Amino acid sequence: MQNGHSETNGHRSPPPPTGEVHELEDLDALVVGAGFSGLWQLYNLRKAGFKVKAFESGHNLGGIWYFNRYPGARVDSDVPLYEYSLEELWRGWNWTEKFPGWQELRAYFDYVEKKLDLKKDIRFNAKVTKAVWDNDKNQWDVWASDGSHVRTRFLILTVGFAAKRYTPYIKGLDTFLGECHHTGDWPEEGVVYEGKRVGVIGTGASGVQVIQTVGPKVKHLTVFQRTPNLAVAMQQEKLDKVNDKSDYPEIFRMRTNTFAGYHFDNSDKKTFEVSPEERLAHYESLWQAGGFRFWLGTFNDMLWDQAANEEAYKFWREKVRARINDPVKKELLAPMKAPHAFGTKRPSLEQTYYEVYNQPNVDLINLRENPIDEITPLGVKTADGVTHELDLLVLATGFDSVTGSLLNIDIEGVHGAKLEAKWKHGTWTYLGMTTADFPNMFFPYGPQAPTAFCNGPTCAELQGDWVIDCLKYLRAKNLQKIDTLHEAEDAWRKHATELNDASLFPGTSSWYMGANVPGKPREVLNYIGGLRQYNQRISEVAENDYRGFVTV
Repeated sequence: MQNGHSETNGHRSPPPPTGEVHELEDLDALVVGAGFSGLWQLYNLRKAGFKVKAFESGHNLGGIWYFNRYPGARVDSDVPLYEYSLEELWRGWNWTEKFPGWQELRAYFDYVEKKLDLKKDIRFNAKVTKAVWDNDKNQWDVWASDGSHVRTRFLILTVGFAAKRYTPYIKGLDTFLGECHHTGDWPEEGVVYEGKRVGVIGTGASGVQVIQTVGPKVKHLTVFQRTPNLAVAMQQEKLDKVNDKSDYPEIFRMRTNTFAGYHFDNSDKKTFEVSPEERLAHYESLWQAGGFRFWLGTFNDMLWDQAANEEAYKFWREKVRARINDPVKKELLAPMKAPHAFGTKRPSLEQTYYEVYNQPNVDLINLRENPIDEITPLGVKTADGVTHELDLLVLATGFDSVTGSLLNIDIEGVHGAKLEAKWKHGTWTYLGMTTADFPNMFFPYGPQAPTAFCNGPTCAELQGDWVIDCLKYLRAKNLQKIDTLHEAEDAWRKHATELNDASLFPGTSSWYMGANVPGKPREVLNYIGGLRQYNQRISEVAENDYRGFVTV
């Protein structure tokens, strides 16, 4: 006996969850999550003849876009990039904005459901809590919060990289008498903020979007900033009801062959290979085109060479400072000296973010000089003794990104090995999709893959197709199990780390490096080599009979 559970042959079965227990079901594949990646897996595995189901913790389709419903939430990839490449889907769907908001993204997933009939194979309100590998049967036993229990040959974790919310410890947070919401857990019914005193802690992506949306409508806004967000221009546009789609096939083809899965790519030139006039013109063209072009479509040395990075920052700084009136706020939001290398923290896309700070009813608190002392029943008390009285407190404090979503599930592999224990001091994966001693388990859009540097639907399809082809290969060869070799994941971690160490990312404390969560290992969490190189490497593995894996 161990921890009160019976144990045989290294397989430990937990007691069934409390509440209703559904009849045990045997599957070829269980997909966890019903966002872009999970639905792609479900649709294509079902079409390939696998017995497959999906579990989703939310009440409906969309993954992060079911939970992203805070004021101003919208995607940061311009259409048609942020949708499936299936012609049967894009041919009949028209977006109303270049960068759609969360309501339109929900409508898109409803449209996908009507076309592909996916819900019949999805169990909603079923958060997967535990998965245990049975080495005798070469299967996974999986339990969910609604009492569901399934056995499945393959476990495909499409849980996304931002599913586990992070709230830092702040003294007295539970004593606040007003409303308090994390942007990742916003009430479905919405929140009334008009005419109220609102405080926002955090200036990451969700913080920027909330601030620019609520700022013009609140009685008073107090923003608590630790590090300025080096946000770039979204350049939002309304779209015609019927979009010209003649270039769609080429766009979808191109997005798998660019650095970050977009329909634009880095320049083939370095920053100082062109004249100052050409450099400035290139920066300006990227800025006016909008989106992430100024970040991921600029000179190819910007994220690797400090001097090149500083040139990009100078351009960004002057663009932003010209929009801010107050000299103190100007220095806090766009300091003369860069707070970190530009682009080594994820820049947000903004529309009117900097103009909000010109309003007389907006205060900006520099937490580096005046940190939060505690939360009181009335509001936020800072180190200078001032209590900023609030009616609504917004926690835009981010996520335990990339690994947190996976470690939020109690996963037990061969010989009782726990994924949480294996990754406690660092993450080991192979190809950013598998890890040794956890057979038949895949996690696309996970650690040490292009993930945070890749347009979501692009990776959902590219990595998704690789997983689907792998399962087809195993079925054709009548193989029951595939597991990663330890030497293969060691080599992959070394490769990903070397690429990252050659860049400017290690010099910045960010969630890219796991630095936002106390106690989390500081390490490379995303593959910085670009989608082209990544696709080439995973394709070579498949073409060589899944080199780096052992099959049974």
